[in-house]
Amino acid sequence: MGPFESYSFETSHAALVGGTTTIVDFAPQFKEMTLLESLKEHDRKNAVGKASCDYSYHVMVMDNDEELLMKSIPELAENGVANLKFFMAYKGTPFYANDQLIIKGMKEARKYGLTVMLHCENGDFIEVLAEECKEKGITEPIGHSLSRPPIVEDEATFRGIQMAKISDCPLYIVHVSTKNAMNFIKEAQEEGYSVYGETCTHYLTLDDSNFLKDDFEGGKYVCAPALRPKEHLEALWDGVDKGYLKAVGSDNAAVIGGFEAKKRGKDDFTKIPNGCPGMQNRLYMLWTQGVMKNRITKQKFVELTSTNPAKVCGFYPQKGALLPGSDADIVIYNPKVSGKITFKDNYEGSDYETYEGFERSGICEKVFLRGKLVAENGKFVGEKGKGKYIKQNPYALPYERYIPRD
Repeated sequence: MGPFESYSFETSHAALVGGTTTIVDFAPQFKEMTLLESLKEHDRKNAVGKASCDYSYHVMVMDNDEELLMKSIPELAENGVANLKFFMAYKGTPFYANDQLIIKGMKEARKYGLTVMLHCENGDFIEVLAEECKEKGITEPIGHSLSRPPIVEDEATFRGIQMAKISDCPLYIVHVSTKNAMNFIKEAQEEGYSVYGETCTHYLTLDDSNFLKDDFEGGKYVCAPALRPKEHLEALWDGVDKGYLKAVGSDNAAVIGGFEAKKRGKDDFTKIPNGCPGMQNRLYMLWTQGVMKNRITKQKFVELTSTNPAKVCGFYPQKGALLPGSDADIVIYNPKVSGKITFKDNYEGSDYETYEGFERSGICEKVFLRGKLVAENGKFVGEKGKGKYIKQNPYALPYERYIPRD
């Protein structure tokens, strides 16, 4: 089971409507192709002439060929690609990377200032627990949660950090969803290691009770890592407020076919396609659930949603700043216009809204991309397909405090 079967860039104007001017998509590696070759092929097929917002990529290692990886890394650095992602989950699929490959990739990436990103879940744990659920007759969406409990992420996060220490490589852990995983990141930082993390909107606002909804509605919330019990949400808010987690992304994956596609797993939770739509309402959820509830300041809101993501991805100060020479990406946020989040306002291409019914405090009154008005009061007013590919700079935020130890 792969992580997602998401829409391409045809719906990327949803990001602009929600105040996000640049998205960083996942570029899969194709068999026997270098990461750069794969990125160019993916870009040609899925983004060129289709992207409405500006965009770039995290390249995903999906071929356990060490020689090919070693060839790919300097090639990426020479061509303005500075983010490299490994998956510790999805055992038995091309997404899975073993520890040896990750360690060797880390050592090589460090030489060129590439940021290594890790999806931390123990693939072996998941396989065993999923099998046990099925033996007990558990087929519904809650099985997804039961087979991916917090310890699955905690163990992999701890192990990923040890691999980074062995490799003497800065590390960025994506979509952190548990308090222990966050604490492992915090402890590594306190020890002086360049280990950072981010979380996602849904891990701050949704909990595992959603998997119990009737009529297979729980299937809408299947993503990886799984949604957590409520106590993890408050811990994560503390983490983003105090800076242990540097950014809040959407991890947007509006599954092709929407809820109907999710129903392919109606009799087997392991067959439910992973992913939830979420990029359009990222800012609204963070403002309403964060700023309005005094969990984060307005300044922290900007840092988490704009400045730090641009720094992590190697765009700053082209993106994430209002400075001479920056791209003039501007969002005017009016906090006085309230409403409810609902599917009828959604541009994301799915047939349901992840945050249906949540209160929305504020609206993106005007959104400018490179100085041009593209969205206004929740409506797209720009021209589709005018997004530009953005190159990344090496030695980004995870390298800022990095001091080689060898």
